[in-house]
Amino acid sequence: MIIDFLKMSGYGFYIWTSFLIVLLSCFLLFYRTRKTLKKYEKEFAKELNKLPAEHKKRIAKSSKVASSILASQNKLG
Repeated sequence: MIIDFLKMSGYGFYIWTSFLIVLLSCFLLFYRTRKTLKKYEKEFAKELNKLPAEHKKRIAKSSKVASSILASQNKLG
């Protein structure tokens, strides 16, 4: 019964192959997007570090992204 389900009336090879291709494509897209996000976060953190402390505080209050980056930097160093 399980074998019949996996074969899917003879179309199982095509169906499972397409699922695998879609799964790999989604994983690749996720990985590349995450890598790009980390790169932009590092660039943004470098720019934030160049600012004086009072500007950092003002930006952290107004931006959730900046405050999370500043918080993650404080945890690391």
